[in-house]
Amino acid sequence: MTEEELRKRLEMLKVEHRDLDAAIDALSSVAGPNGTSDQLQIARLKKRKLKLKDQISLIEDYLIPDIIA
Repeated sequence: MTEEELRKRLEMLKVEHRDLDAAIDALSSVAGPNGTSDQLQIARLKKRKLKLKDQISLIEDYLIPDIIA
């Protein structure tokens, strides 16, 4: 992948990460009769969010190299 493609991918991942955050907040604030299924859905969303964070970190590490002081 080129650097430009990586930057586009990074932006898409960040948008998806924010969307998942909003979905988790929405599900957490709604108390429904099926509390267990909501908790299961929230857990799945959080797991997906963590995977996205890992992908974001990998791309950022590649695009922004460490500066040796």
